[in-house]
Amino acid sequence: MYGAGMSRVCYFTGKRTTSGQTIARRGKAKYLGGVGKKVTGISKRSFKPNIQKVRAIVDGKIVRIKVSAKALRMGLVTKPQKREYKLTQTAAE
Repeated sequence: MYGAGMSRVCYFTGKRTTSGQTIARRGKAKYLGGVGKKVTGISKRSFKPNIQKVRAIVDGKIVRIKVSAKALRMGLVTKPQKREYKLTQTAAE
């Protein structure tokens, strides 16, 4: 039970946005006959998880939580039954 608040965090697995780097290179690789690849720039980037908002049953109540796609595939989420909409008498006429 990790998710608390509005951040991009999975309720079940705790997956969250992580930081990393992109490395820009130029040149031809040595095994292809070049002089080797050179690093021309390193900049920060963020890796964002595939988070979905889902209606699920948590502690017997239907709540909307943020869940990673991996948690959905693993079957950690118990979804509620489909809503049934009944037509009223005035709408049917």
